Amino acid sequence: MNYFKREKYLKKIRGFYNDTDIIKVITGVRRCGKSCMMSTIADELRANGIDETHIIYLNLDCRPYRSIKTQDKLEQLIDKNTADTGVTYLFIDEIQNVKGFEEVINAFREEGRHSIFITGSNSYLLSGELTTKLTGRYLEFEMFPLTFDEYLGMKTFLGKSIADDLTEEFDLYLRNGGFPKAVQYDSAEDCRTYISGIVSEIFEKDIKRRVKIRHLSVFQKVQTYFINNFGATTSLSNILEALNKNGTKIKRETLHRYIQILKDAKILYECNRFDLKSRSSINGEQKYYLSDLGFYFANNTDTRLNYGPVLENVIFTYARAHGYSTSIGRIGKLECDFILRHRDSEYSYVQACMTIAASRETEDREYAPLIKIQDNYPKYILTRNDPIQKRDGVIHKNLPQFMASGTLF
Repeated sequence: MNYFKREKYLKKIRGFYNDTDIIKVITGVRRCGKSCMMSTIADELRANGIDETHIIYLNLDCRPYRSIKTQDKLEQLIDKNTADTGVTYLFIDEIQNVKGFEEVINAFREEGRHSIFITGSNSYLLSGELTTKLTGRYLEFEMFPLTFDEYLGMKTFLGKSIADDLTEEFDLYLRNGGFPKAVQYDSAEDCRTYISGIVSEIFEKDIKRRVKIRHLSVFQKVQTYFINNFGATTSLSNILEALNKNGTKIKRETLHRYIQILKDAKILYECNRFDLKSRSSINGEQKYYLSDLGFYFANNTDTRLNYGPVLENVIFTYARAHGYSTSIGRIGKLECDFILRHRDSEYSYVQACMTIAASRETEDREYAPLIKIQDNYPKYILTRNDPIQKRDGVIHKNLPQFMASGTLF
């Protein structure tokens, strides 16, 4: 079977294909493409001359392997399929189905004969067990739903038409999100139904089975609150106040726990503030973004785009997918939407808005925080569809074209 190649992730993993000492852990929100990524890696190994007998692919949710629930059964299955000589490439999907899997895969890792790749429920894999038992012996490769450039590539791969107006296509992407399978649906209603199913699946498989939630209705209200208020500056106190006003009584420590559950399941991402004058983090106020905007539009009948938080969210996930760490910048009373830092320690600053062409006042307001930053790192203003301008050394780009090209900041 042919898979759409997601090169931005493959190039991060390729250097470790043959490493038998490091377990490759592929994480990401459910249905973002982790299983297809492992299948793509297996196909690349075959194309590079690795014999089929040296590749083991186990999806523990599939019927032939649903009975594999214990350490002994998993160990026997791997032993049975391991080649007599040379390296065996071991792929295990939904590995959390086996209690105590960490001990099994670590034992095979120590033999030095297996290059191991795993995926599973994020709320379990990242709960601390993997970190505790395999410290220094694994690498996490985090995946996101399709970025805009991947979305366009997926549509081409599927033989689907792309609007002549790239801005029109971009707006469609913002509403429908980037879950790979959702791109297959022509109907926006079908797409939203599919994404609603993902939310239910995450709750049943990634949350309910792994953590005890005493008041399910309260948890659902908290989840709905965050999905509906992505991109808003907030604090625990503000959230508690808003929930209480809506009749949802919840303790501070419970709210904190529910937020962590949503983060573990990769529905929600936290973006903290950073003070550019003191060069230190600011505690107590942060923003939360969705791993995919489809969660919001599948949860609401109103599909109008509020470009402020929507553009911020899509920039956040785009930056994270390209390996940037992200924070919100504060410069005195001004705020920069994002400070991005790449792996090579280079910074860039990003300000996003629907348009700066509405008025001179709007333009000045968006440029102000970037002009105030006194260093030589790149500064960007990203808009939806404006005439490109040059001012004060700030790089102005329109988001559809910028993201369609897969450009780095």
